[in-house]
Amino acid sequence: MALTGRTVSWWVRLLWPCPVAAPRGPPVWLPTGLEACQRFYSSRDKEKIDMSAYPAESIRNFSIIAHVDHGKSTLADRLLEITGTIAKTDRNKQVLDKLQVERERGITVKAQSASLFYNFKGVNYLLNLIDTPGHVDFSYEVSRSLSACQGVLLVVDANEGIQAQTVANFYLAFEAQLAIIPVVNKIDLKNADPERVEKQIEKLFDIPVNECIRISAKQGTNIEKVLEKVIEKIPPPQFNTTDPLKALVFDSTFDHYRGVIANIAIFGGEIQKGHKIVSAHTNKRYEVNEVGILTPNEQPTHKLERRRGMYPVDQTEYNNLKSALERLTLNDSSVTIHRDSSLALGAGWRLGFLGLLHMEVFNQRLEQEYNTSVILTAPTVPYKAVLSSAKLIKEYGNSEITIINPAQFPDKHSVSEYLEPTVLGTIVTPQEYIRKIIVLCQDRRAVQKEMLYIDEHRVMLKYLFPLNEIVVDFYDALKSLSSGYASFDYEDAGYQPADLIKMDILINGNPIEELATIIHNDKAYATGKFLCERLKDTIPRQLFEIAIQAAIGKKIIARETLKAYRKNVVAKCYGGDITRRMKLLKRQAEGKRLMRKIGNVEVPRDAFIRVLKRQPEK
Repeated sequence: MALTGRTVSWWVRLLWPCPVAAPRGPPVWLPTGLEACQRFYSSRDKEKIDMSAYPAESIRNFSIIAHVDHGKSTLADRLLEITGTIAKTDRNKQVLDKLQVERERGITVKAQSASLFYNFKGVNYLLNLIDTPGHVDFSYEVSRSLSACQGVLLVVDANEGIQAQTVANFYLAFEAQLAIIPVVNKIDLKNADPERVEKQIEKLFDIPVNECIRISAKQGTNIEKVLEKVIEKIPPPQFNTTDPLKALVFDSTFDHYRGVIANIAIFGGEIQKGHKIVSAHTNKRYEVNEVGILTPNEQPTHKLERRRGMYPVDQTEYNNLKSALERLTLNDSSVTIHRDSSLALGAGWRLGFLGLLHMEVFNQRLEQEYNTSVILTAPTVPYKAVLSSAKLIKEYGNSEITIINPAQFPDKHSVSEYLEPTVLGTIVTPQEYIRKIIVLCQDRRAVQKEMLYIDEHRVMLKYLFPLNEIVVDFYDALKSLSSGYASFDYEDAGYQPADLIKMDILINGNPIEELATIIHNDKAYATGKFLCERLKDTIPRQLFEIAIQAAIGKKIIARETLKAYRKNVVAKCYGGDITRRMKLLKRQAEGKRLMRKIGNVEVPRDAFIRVLKRQPEK
């Protein structure tokens, strides 16, 4: 677990309590129903929760998983309302989505959780819920959350049906041997076809139709059936209370006043305020200041038991950005960080993300939560080179090296083979878009591996893609040509040999290091021409002419010229000798040549992402 400092405030989002002594006694419960839940939540704010009221057999730990926009967060809102966790109002939208970027974009970025209290057939249950992201870039959040659960709600849109991320999330839960409850959502829509979706679920996942629950999370239809199914089908956690403390840190955040707050799943023993704990990874010791659960706000308890490249805009802000990155990666451990330096940009970091959206969200969180401004360089992927030069093999200590920065790209004369990363992509689409999607995939050097008709309307395609071909804008292009109906997911497929080259972008003869890229030789000319054209549209005009070029080594393969602003210096010349006009024009031309030699061209900060998107911005 990644922790800083010596004192840690611990909170748990998923926990397994067993009976313990409570100094103030259990809360007062009414027999059954929503009123009982509301009474408990209102009284709970005045004292710590007595977890002894919930033996292991009354605990359920589950996640909500689905493709993006299939209604996970809306379902979580209704579950919070029906259990009395939050008051029922019209303003309850994305209650668990706490980040500003999540509310602005309308998507879930971080897995969020809450503990729900529900009375079913006279028994009080503690239901620990995690609402997970649906976009492929945040699949790591899903897999990390599933490690703390015994079951999942697999939500599928009754209109759109099974999508690529639905398939990916199902197999994550299936491989983790979790109980899976299929939920068909949005049955209130005009074009909803729950019967068709249930047949898809049965065909692809081998789950009987009669096990599917039809709901409308927006209208609150059949939500109680979901809770009942969670209690009946998802098993309680297994544990041994006599074991020493063992816990999994599945998420963490940084609080400016309290330090590190870790979210843990306890697999044995107990933890309470004042305990000393040890990190199995770093072997560092920490003191626990607080423990509790989230409902969804922090609520103290007595004890818990088991039952890509980035640089600062101003180098003086380096330490501030370093601190912000350390704190933010504590909350997003899927980001990898390596220190780097650039002749043009100075000291910085090379960061690894799960996709372009992941990178953009991370950058937006840096600006919103830590008030830091950064320059993002062109995204790249890790390539490999098999060296043939004995000198280089001795220098690197290995015959195979990994290239994460285009500046490290070795000359082809010292390399026997270049390797590029590949992924196995899954596309689910209505059949009327198959032809366009096949053309798109072929343009991205993909090889078709499988084609399966899910039903009479939808098709699942599997392609082997070079990772570099999908990392920037493939998802946007796929959505555009399929009118938003196609979905995409991918998994690692190892490395394959490839004819790779390094391409530089020059502005007035000066290489722009942050736009250097490694590319397949067959696509060098088209890509170079495209980048030059996009840069021409992106860079502001100056008082002097700007030459934008793409080069492979010393060979220029594409060029665009950005014309200079021109003042009409002969506007006041009315008639007279033409030599006067020629003298003024010559003086202007000499001045512009001088400005071109000494002038600096500033590329806008957001240009490094915009110029790489192959789809024109609307």
